[in-house]
Amino acid sequence: VGLHSHGFWRPKTLLDTARFTLSFNSWHRKNHQDSQALWKHEAVQKYLESLSKEYQQVSHQLSAHSLNDFEQRTLRRRCADLSPIAAAFQEIKEAEREVQELEAMCTELDSRDEKQLLELALEEKESLDKKMNMLCRKLFQLLVPKEKYDTSPVILEVTAGRTTGGDICQQFTKEMFAMYQSYADYKRWTFDIVNYTPAEIGGLHHAAAHISGENVYRHLKYEGGTHRVQRIPETGMSSRMQRIHTGTMSVIVLPQPEEVDVKVDPKDLRIDTFRAKGAGGQHVNKTDSAVRIVHLPTGLAVECQQERSQQLNKEIALRTLRAKLYQQVLEKQLSQEQSARKLQLGTRAQSERIRTYNFTQDRVTDHRISYDARNIKEILSGKEALDKLINRLLEFAEIEAVTQYLENLQALEGGG
Repeated sequence: VGLHSHGFWRPKTLLDTARFTLSFNSWHRKNHQDSQALWKHEAVQKYLESLSKEYQQVSHQLSAHSLNDFEQRTLRRRCADLSPIAAAFQEIKEAEREVQELEAMCTELDSRDEKQLLELALEEKESLDKKMNMLCRKLFQLLVPKEKYDTSPVILEVTAGRTTGGDICQQFTKEMFAMYQSYADYKRWTFDIVNYTPAEIGGLHHAAAHISGENVYRHLKYEGGTHRVQRIPETGMSSRMQRIHTGTMSVIVLPQPEEVDVKVDPKDLRIDTFRAKGAGGQHVNKTDSAVRIVHLPTGLAVECQQERSQQLNKEIALRTLRAKLYQQVLEKQLSQEQSARKLQLGTRAQSERIRTYNFTQDRVTDHRISYDARNIKEILSGKEALDKLINRLLEFAEIEAVTQYLENLQALEGGG
């Protein structure tokens, strides 16, 4: 038994037991992706059965008196890893049996006299379906390896795009930055504005914030990319003509590990100071306390005007610069390695349009998972509706990771 490089446990017997009857590529095209759909796939069932049997074997071996200390430690670790997977697997099996019993009951309850009883059974089935989906997500989260920086704080940057006619991009950028600030409050995270460059007509050109708390990067890593807005401007010629304008803004999400080991030569830096421009609640000072640092070899530039002290702003800017340089190293590594994730999200797809906010149709569409949500105001409030969308992205990515692993396994089995 060995640990697969992507973090999935892989028994030696798996290639013998998991005989695939359907290509996962074609399965993806035919099925709407959700946890229950993946759970029902034959290859997934056989894989989990093999892990469950291995757990039983390891548990039995641990009761043997002939094991030495090293063997006992090894088996205990293995048992601890497999135990939650086996327990979740059995829990889903039990819930599945309950669903099957209810379905059988519903088939028999079709006469008018039993209509009320049928309605109760259907309600119970709906409740069990939700439970099944929750249990499947829990199981796949156990299988999917945790990403290295999921628990890290982040630097989140927003930048207005360009459009002809009006301030639609700047206004949208301001709304998006406010949305993430509200979301941080909803998740009880700390949201510290690093810099804020307002537009002359009330919008926002660029802003950045340091966000810390529980699993911040895990929830925000798929927000990185180009966000598109479609709306009729509230002022100007377009508003009178009821013309829809399209604009964009971009989001960058950089993890900030506790220890970022990136050496920066002071000779490679150009440090400029200027006055803080003000930030809707931020201070506006009369001294050159704001700091801009340019990394000459790469052209990377960062600004900080969060503090009144020039020295503090310089320290924050240097920390942000190191995070950006470190992100470049990570992206280079990721491009060289074969990823377990097919879904190209987060900072690895910054140039792609990931989401559209259509105000005239009151609809938000995430193009990566073909997910539509109504009520833009609810999304932009940064609370439950946004959290639901973000969690749908996380679920999709977890399913992609499991599916990719099994696709790789299929290729190995076929000698590909």
